[in-house]
Amino acid sequence: MLSYDTIKQHPEKFLSCTSFTPNEFTDLLVAFTAAWNVYARRTYVNSGGGKPKLPRVEDKLFFILYYYKVYPIQTVMGAVFDISQSQVSHWVGVLSPILRQSFDYTRCLPETRPQNVKDALEACDMHDFIIDGTERERQRPGDPDEQKAYYSGKNKAYTSNNILIVDANAQTVVYLSPTYEGTWHDKAICDAEAYIFPENATLQKDRGFQGYEPQNTITYQPKKKPRDKELPLIDKFINSVLSNSRIAIEHVICGVKRLHIVKDIYRNRRDGFDDLIMEIACAMHNFRHKHRSKQETIDMFAMT
Repeated sequence: MLSYDTIKQHPEKFLSCTSFTPNEFTDLLVAFTAAWNVYARRTYVNSGGGKPKLPRVEDKLFFILYYYKVYPIQTVMGAVFDISQSQVSHWVGVLSPILRQSFDYTRCLPETRPQNVKDALEACDMHDFIIDGTERERQRPGDPDEQKAYYSGKNKAYTSNNILIVDANAQTVVYLSPTYEGTWHDKAICDAEAYIFPENATLQKDRGFQGYEPQNTITYQPKKKPRDKELPLIDKFINSVLSNSRIAIEHVICGVKRLHIVKDIYRNRRDGFDDLIMEIACAMHNFRHKHRSKQETIDMFAMT
């Protein structure tokens, strides 16, 4: 049986199991405890019986973080934590919204409402942004119409799509779009959601957003090599600069997909759960990045 008390003694294993260091876990536990207490006062009923398998709040937080990071099938998850598969399903359903609420308390959640994009972007210190789409593979739907909707010709698989708008300087996810079926193109999602950017903001995009030019925004996109011709030297230089700066969003997406629940083939069938897990994955990246950036600043001042 895996437990918080045993694994916290091994920081490397703890990081592999949760994507957080023990110190980051302790900081998150404060917000998670507050969110759990709100839930418990409203809905939780102690039915008595035997000793509970997840008796403490830290056990519950470790359980749900392990599920998101490792994403085992629920039968295996039950064996790891010595509970039944039905209990695993119950606790995943209960603890996921509580985990989301804890990130709301820490102000790490990305904005998810298209009509509020401008306000979220204006709150950033600098108005330099990068936009990109990310696909997540999912199980083949049983319904023929859903199969057609989720089939991605690009990846030859059944996928879900999300658009991310990233603060290029803070390297955090500012906006996360709702989840779209795999047939949706990146630009089509942007056109449908009609984002409004702060005036004179800069936006880097790739060729998947060809033709997307939001108002009052300075956009940058790599130039494509003409057929049977060479790119001018200046265009090659600009493409190189843009490629180097776009590494930021690749690092962000890599941080989001550190969790196997959004990296592996998605197999849950709860309504709205695919939106929830992606929102939590972005919030976990934001929390880690903010926490570690703050720690790097503290260490730098300590050295001086």
